[in-house]
Amino acid sequence: MQTTREAPIAEPQSISEPDARKNGGATVAIHGVAHAFANLRVLDGLEIDVARREVLGIVGPSGCGKSTLLELIAGLREPTEGRIAVGGAAAAGERLAGCAYMPQRDLLLPWLSAIDNAALALRNRGERREAARRAAAPLFERFGLAGFEHARPEELSGGMRQRVAFLRTLLAGKPVLLLDEPFAGLDAITRGEMQEWLAGAVESAPRTVVLVTHDVEEALYLSDRVVVLSARPARSVAELPAPLARVRPRLAAVTSPQFTAAREHALRALTEGSR
Repeated sequence: MQTTREAPIAEPQSISEPDARKNGGATVAIHGVAHAFANLRVLDGLEIDVARREVLGIVGPSGCGKSTLLELIAGLREPTEGRIAVGGAAAAGERLAGCAYMPQRDLLLPWLSAIDNAALALRNRGERREAARRAAAPLFERFGLAGFEHARPEELSGGMRQRVAFLRTLLAGKPVLLLDEPFAGLDAITRGEMQEWLAGAVESAPRTVVLVTHDVEEALYLSDRVVVLSARPARSVAELPAPLARVRPRLAAVTSPQFTAAREHALRALTEGSR
């Protein structure tokens, strides 16, 4: 039987942001966006702007179209109505070129080692395997994965698999990160640890981030601003600034009076928008 191994969560160090600098700053603009699958309308008149290096959290009931919105931003779909631009570019291919998308499942390839899974983004850009490994290797120590470079996915814990998946997303070098329920499959303790880790990772490797989650507490902890969506067809029913600065000890943050008040506000908006 394989033994799942865990590594300590290290404090990540700075990673460069070449594409964002080249583009003069990455932003996401969502104007009048609606989307339908045949006769099923899932999004309705969304108006959302995401500033450069802002972390935007999006919460809403299950099935309201949160994942569809990320696919639209990434250029994997075109909206039925309205306009989406990434870094000023509205064409689907240009949006895709500016975004790195991390889906709900880690999608690590079981026949590859952790470092080769992380380096896939570089291989897809034409890097040779050894060069891609050399580029990815320093990040394993920075992100608490040192010693696990050659482990297969089945040998890693859920939290470690998610860190490898996040490194693969980061190594794509795109200025916009789209994170779809990145910790949905983890237990409560590991999920809390990973939330704190991700807050530090985003701080040390700044990007514009759109985070989709069904967890209000997670959104408030990780984001600068949270948009609450209604039930399908989803529309924005509330917008909340983060109650505290993004990087801080998680336990102290989520138990503070400011955080508790913001969570209650978000939950009320979520409940009313689900009716």
